[in-house]
Amino acid sequence: MDEPNEPRASDGGDEGGRKPFLLRLPPDLHAELKRWAAAELRSLNGQIEFLLRDALRRRGARAPQGLAEDACTDPPRRGEDSR
Repeated sequence: MDEPNEPRASDGGDEGGRKPFLLRLPPDLHAELKRWAAAELRSLNGQIEFLLRDALRRRGARAPQGLAEDACTDPPRRGEDSR
């Protein structure tokens, strides 16, 4: 049986091909990530995705096929090129 907040396998993700994923964080880490996201004009989800992609890039991992290296649902930050 699924946990109450877990997406069901039949959910399939949103229209952008993204897979829903429940992430449990300590309140202090959540608050800090939220402040960081706001400072960079991103949503919390967009900031976490950005950080994960950056960590993969630093490890030398390639981005999944069909996705730009810094593909994100959020608009570019202030001072960033729109590419």
